[in-house]
Amino acid sequence: MSDWLRGARRMVAGLKPVKVPDAPARAFRDLWPGDATRGHRLLRGECEVGGTVRPLTTAEEGGQGWGEGAGSPTWRSAVHGFAWLRDLRALGTDGARLRARDLAADWLERGSAEPIAAAPEVTGARLSAWLGHWDFLAATAEDAFRHALMVRMAQDARGLVASLPAESRHRGALAALKGALAASIALGDEGWISRCLRVLPQEIERQILPDGAHVERSPGQLLLAVQDLIEIRNLIHGAGLEAPPHLALALDRAAPALRLFRHGDGGLALFNGTRDEGAALVDLVLTQGQARGRAPLILAEAGFQRLQAGRTLVIVDCGPPPEGRVSPGPSGLSRQADRFHHAGTLSFEMSVGRDRLIVNCGAVTAAEGAWRDALRATAAHSTLTLADTNSSELREEGLGRRPETVEAERQEANGAQWLDASHDGYRRGFGAVHRRRLYLSESGDDLRGEDAVDGENLPGYAVRFHLHPGVVASLQEEDNAVLLRLPSGASWRLRASRAKLGVEESVFMAGEPRRTSQVVLTAEAGTPSVQWALSRVNLPNPVKGED
Repeated sequence: MSDWLRGARRMVAGLKPVKVPDAPARAFRDLWPGDATRGHRLLRGECEVGGTVRPLTTAEEGGQGWGEGAGSPTWRSAVHGFAWLRDLRALGTDGARLRARDLAADWLERGSAEPIAAAPEVTGARLSAWLGHWDFLAATAEDAFRHALMVRMAQDARGLVASLPAESRHRGALAALKGALAASIALGDEGWISRCLRVLPQEIERQILPDGAHVERSPGQLLLAVQDLIEIRNLIHGAGLEAPPHLALALDRAAPALRLFRHGDGGLALFNGTRDEGAALVDLVLTQGQARGRAPLILAEAGFQRLQAGRTLVIVDCGPPPEGRVSPGPSGLSRQADRFHHAGTLSFEMSVGRDRLIVNCGAVTAAEGAWRDALRATAAHSTLTLADTNSSELREEGLGRRPETVEAERQEANGAQWLDASHDGYRRGFGAVHRRRLYLSESGDDLRGEDAVDGENLPGYAVRFHLHPGVVASLQEEDNAVLLRLPSGASWRLRASRAKLGVEESVFMAGEPRRTSQVVLTAEAGTPSVQWALSRVNLPNPVKGED
């Protein structure tokens, strides 16, 4: 649907009167836990979104948070989407309830006219939040405040339903549809409900790939999309309606795909904008989704591989970025499926039991451009960086130049696994192809790799292994190796050939920022390949009283 036609439909919808009840026709309850730490920050006038903390205050306190200069578009979309209600509710206090009402009243007066507030994904998120926390936010509030919320909800729902399907090619379109459906049921408008249900099957097919992964190729966005689908299912069943079969089929595909990205500690691997939301939330989502099926070893459409032997797990990004040739909308939010995508092609993460060993640096999706893109860069991933250049070009709205061909071939024999993958992200500019070969032994105690660059007149390059903050690295220069001690007490040794090995500082941004280390293999210009091996070693226990 063109922007012109979408705008015309909204205009026509705006001419039609809508009946505003005194309260939602059906009660909803948000399913997901909030964060009390973020809730306390809100009481202090600060709002945290994806690791980025900015002021959020009422007019009496200085009036910060709603305007265009308050933060990045991603930060402001979350603030205008009222996702923070969940965190205030987690406090369970009257003070938190009053704070939620004060901020909502301030938004109605000062923030509701901001262009970003009208973006479909933001509107949908706000409607879902208001209805999911209605008993906390408004049920016992003054009549005038409650009526103002209901009027705004009806206005938003009318425009949102008219604009379906949303123009975004990412999860924002699913959030818009979920909010539209929730408001349509709450307002008892059968015509709106029918339109939402007609759009739902095609949106599900757009969002969830045949292998169950999400179109954005992000474990974090897949987790959120599964949460959306669960809420949509509950909305439909709660209203006594019949859900399209696409919904159950999508959940049956998506839940096992989500399991592929889980490390031994239950959290998600840090690919493409993912932050660590914790094992408890992932467990809750899988339980609410009535998930069946084990974690697959391959997500063919999304391009992820899972190697597993003994207690060792390796998760590898072997797929091309999604298409992303759509201009930003009038709100400034990207419409592209690669909006949060990183330049981390062929990066991998590794865990041993419950200990993460090799990681990517994580993400701060709501930060301003420079800091956000530093974590999107190839160098922030456990992969090869050629001539200090990103394998994909980072842009504000997504990616520019990117790998066009990413291939992976897998073999297994007697429990051992081989993976041979390549990408051509360096073909333009360097005429080079990065090839990564991995071998995991049947015991899981030996991971070997080779990173090769195919091309002529090759510049120098670096192969990075970012370490989890719990890992202690000790350089063994005489062996060109690094000893890695895990929190469990287990030790692994990383050796390399054809490259200089060193240990440098790094950062881990899965949650709160944490300092960590990275092992860097530096290859001189003209070096065709670097070989390395990660092997478990048995060290003698230190004698009591000795260092």
